[in-house]
Amino acid sequence: MSAIQLHKHDLPAGLELGPLVAVDTETMGLNPHRDRLCLVQLSAGDGTAHLVQIIPRHLGGNGADCPNLKALLTNPAVTKLFHYARFDIAAIENGLGIVTAPVICTKIASKLVRTYTDRHGLKDLCNDLAGVQISKQQQTSDWGAETLTQEQLAYAASDVLYLHAIWAKLRALLIREQRLDIAQAAYNFLPVRARLDLLGYDEPDLFAH
Repeated sequence: MSAIQLHKHDLPAGLELGPLVAVDTETMGLNPHRDRLCLVQLSAGDGTAHLVQIIPRHLGGNGADCPNLKALLTNPAVTKLFHYARFDIAAIENGLGIVTAPVICTKIASKLVRTYTDRHGLKDLCNDLAGVQISKQQQTSDWGAETLTQEQLAYAASDVLYLHAIWAKLRALLIREQRLDIAQAAYNFLPVRARLDLLGYDEPDLFAH
């Protein structure tokens, strides 16, 4: 049975989540320049999701003043496990002013080794690799609300609760197909890719012809 713990403003001091932490974000929209960071979800892969609600100062919150969360996201001894890390790293940098590293991205891993399919979304990976069906119904809900609904909390938690199991399967495939090194090189580049997005080099893409 999964557990969800909601924290206002920051993670509790002294919380240990281990060397590999699943991370996701919820924002007001899909434009990291415009849409503020509202929620950061984390899990140690133990069935518990820790949700940190980021409340702006003009709404009575602490804004980017969340030292425990920042320390974890920038800790070089803790690898942060994302699905589509490019967006989340940009959202975190824009919202909290930090660069998240080191990182792993299950979407990149899936694209590198699951070349027999074009279905690389988290819902697909949960179903195919973890045997879990998750709902995306709350994806477009108002994450900036002062009080989040139980449905929103459950949705946000589902984005991190299964990433460890998914990564274990994908890592085995990367090793089998001899693509773990190229995957790691891509992960190392992700903070730079996110910074380029924030600088406006997402459209047109700097790497386009």
